[in-house]
Amino acid sequence: MTGLATTTTDTARPTAWSRWLAGLALAGAATGLALLLARVAGSLPHVLPGYAQWQEQAYRTVPQFLRWVLGDTTEAQFHKSGLAGLGLLAGGWTAHVAWRRRRRWAGFPVAAGTGLWPWLTGSALLGLLLSHAAWGWTIPATGAWQPTFVAFVSVPPAVVLTYGPGRRVALTGAVLGAALTTPIALLLVRCVCTPLGQPAVLGTVSAMWISALIAFPLCRALPWMPRPLDPPAAAAHPPRQGAAWVVRRVLADFTEAPFHGNEIASIGLLAGTLVTFLLNPLTPAYGNGLLPALLAAQFLTATLGVLLYRRQWARHGWYPTFVPIVSVAPAVVLTYGPSWFAVLSGAVLGAVFAPPLAAFASRRAPFGVHPFAGNVFAMTVCTAVVVPLLGLVL
Repeated sequence: MTGLATTTTDTARPTAWSRWLAGLALAGAATGLALLLARVAGSLPHVLPGYAQWQEQAYRTVPQFLRWVLGDTTEAQFHKSGLAGLGLLAGGWTAHVAWRRRRRWAGFPVAAGTGLWPWLTGSALLGLLLSHAAWGWTIPATGAWQPTFVAFVSVPPAVVLTYGPGRRVALTGAVLGAALTTPIALLLVRCVCTPLGQPAVLGTVSAMWISALIAFPLCRALPWMPRPLDPPAAAAHPPRQGAAWVVRRVLADFTEAPFHGNEIASIGLLAGTLVTFLLNPLTPAYGNGLLPALLAAQFLTATLGVLLYRRQWARHGWYPTFVPIVSVAPAVVLTYGPSWFAVLSGAVLGAVFAPPLAAFASRRAPFGVHPFAGNVFAMTVCTAVVVPLLGLVL
């Protein structure tokens, strides 16, 4: 949700076939891997504790608590894996160092090329720890999942991207995330989503934009906050949008939610998720066994979104094609199961409708509010419409 990435001017039609073939190959490979994982799931060992046992132990020992917190860093993608969280952070750091050293293999500039990755990630992690300190008691008290992850992908990193580096900025963002986003998410999930039988993602993403509408006006009034940064400039040498660009862009979209937007970080995330599944298929994705279907839906919706809105990437420099990856597509699978109709319908409807709505809402965010608020608002609307609509035919 960084709001800016490298621009491109290549809209030449002769390479259109190669882009679609690359997208088809990527989606096909991801679907094939998902089918293979689903087939072998029953024969895999249980080296790691299952999700239920992991949650039960989360506040009993320091190692399990740290593993739980790392898992929170991947909850936006519905993966919930400590190894995936470690891979995400390691990949993000690698991409940041490579970007600073101007390595060609650095991929899409992490954190939109602002150089703020250490500060925004530090603020996000601190907000996550403060959320657990203030609200973690709800997990053992209820014995159920609680949305403690929301601070990691919302107000804290967005405040840093808006106001720049510094301890005061990072600490302010972290405190606002723990004090606003997390309790609003807890309230919405417990008092609205659960009683009405709606996906919990509706409560979590709604909490993100509601808290942003409160936090950013408050930041402008705080005397220790600096002036907002100027928007980052577009890249001087835009990349060519060929087949490789499609594959890289699809991968990078998996880490747009935590404001990374980089394929190296995404490879770390996905590798950690797959290793967790192989060590115990009942550990990632809340132990429901739906990870293969989730990955298939996410890759399909990401690929279709990037291909459909490639020209918007060329025109605007950045486009929210990541939105259905962390909202509509996985919400449909979690609600209706791993059927082919659920995977395909959630992926297609999310890819078609979510990105343009997110772009429209982001451009109309209130003054001083980071555009990520528009992205998560679109997640709320699209999920609230698509999931019940598919319930009429599923």
